Amino acid sequence: MGRTSRKKRSSLANRAIAASAALILGGGGLVAVNVYASAGEGWSGSPPEQTVEGPQMSTIDCPDVANELREVPEEARGEVDRELAAMDTQITDAYQQFADRKEQIAQDPDLAENAVLGPLRDKRTASLDRIGIAIERTGTARPEGLDGLASCSLRADDAAAGGEGEGAGEGEGGDEGEGGDGQGEEEGQDPGEGENPAPDPDPAAEGNGPEAADFVDIQSVQPNVERPRQRRGASRGTFTTDCGRNENGKFNPDNVIVAPGVSNGAHHMHDYVGNQANDAFASDDDLARGATTCRNQGDRSTYYWPVLRLQNGQDENDVAADGGGKDQNVGEIQTPSEVTLNFVGSPRGKVTAMPRFLRIITGDAKAFTNGDANANASWSCTGFEDRQLKDKYPICPEGSQVVRSFAFQSCWDGQNTDSANHRTHVAFAQEDGSCPQGFRAIPQLVQRIVYDVPPGPGFAVDSFPEQLHKPVTDHGDFINVFGRKAMNRMVSCINDGRRCR
Repeated sequence: MGRTSRKKRSSLANRAIAASAALILGGGGLVAVNVYASAGEGWSGSPPEQTVEGPQMSTIDCPDVANELREVPEEARGEVDRELAAMDTQITDAYQQFADRKEQIAQDPDLAENAVLGPLRDKRTASLDRIGIAIERTGTARPEGLDGLASCSLRADDAAAGGEGEGAGEGEGGDEGEGGDGQGEEEGQDPGEGENPAPDPDPAAEGNGPEAADFVDIQSVQPNVERPRQRRGASRGTFTTDCGRNENGKFNPDNVIVAPGVSNGAHHMHDYVGNQANDAFASDDDLARGATTCRNQGDRSTYYWPVLRLQNGQDENDVAADGGGKDQNVGEIQTPSEVTLNFVGSPRGKVTAMPRFLRIITGDAKAFTNGDANANASWSCTGFEDRQLKDKYPICPEGSQVVRSFAFQSCWDGQNTDSANHRTHVAFAQEDGSCPQGFRAIPQLVQRIVYDVPPGPGFAVDSFPEQLHKPVTDHGDFINVFGRKAMNRMVSCINDGRRCR
């Protein structure tokens, strides 16, 4: 990847500003007129009349096997992770089969079973069996219920259907992050008449989200941020690390936490700041030796998140690459205008040092189909950050910029730097700010990422193809590679109530 900075607004991107003027906003409602219908689809006019009754199936919903594997012996981790990554690829391939035959499947539901769901179930059954064998080989009993995770189903896009879709499972794991839901009742309505028409869509182009109903005017959202009251003895300090904005354009579709040793394990492109050795094959030793973009050379940590793209019909240079166009992630990648990485304390007491190579994932890249139990996306606009959105992208007023923020888990089990499902070794603080029993408070990473994008619904984050670029799927990843001296200084600053860099 060679993109190093945000490009000037193209003519189509500028026309997005004009299109946003066709959004009639007010009274908590959203009337969408000629907005982008889907990533890579260009502009969309009035939707065609539907002749098929009932909700239109729009994606594939599969049980998330990784979330169910609470215990995996260390000796089996590598093989299990590779099989889980293979299962993600199976879903991606099946989703493409479904997308290519969507109209035929709408007319012949049996085709979905014969051409998409049946073959996918067979592949998942084989992978689940290999996972079971890998675990049994270590002398550990095969996880119960593994075979029951093979079947998948088709489901409608909740936003497009204007209601609750079927098949959205209840995920398991940590509490939601700070900022509240901010979930509105807004839905896209029929385009109005008499507005300036947008360009006709390219009939050859295809996309898979987001929908107009995935956006909401931030000014129609009520303030919803609540924070735990700080008690006597709270750790009130802040440690800030400046690692840049990915100006050098380090991108890849790997995920060394979830899919180590697997190229394109994420099926979407990531921005990276901090450690420059991060790819699917990076070991802890590689990360320890890696160069860093952080000003504080004692911080060789790696911070990464899905890229944000303008949905303006313009190709990026990954249009034919894994994680990019091959995985239905298209549009111009945007370099943030600002990235802030703060480590903050606990409202209930002192924090303890994080262990080196601690891995934390916040949010859920599959929250659209998994449900929002692990979702931790937070979307807002500059000047309106007391209003946070969880499952909507914000439409910011002129002069305001889009803000993504992640408040990472701030409690650690005191033993493990990772866990089988990459979640249970860390936890969110409880409502009163205290850690769950058996966990201890660590410095909490709070990321704030700002983008200067045209006003209106013309952007989306990268996602797994079947997740339809939903804002609720946003997530962040962190591996702690602070040196001992730098980590001790961080803890001291936070516990002493100082502001340090």
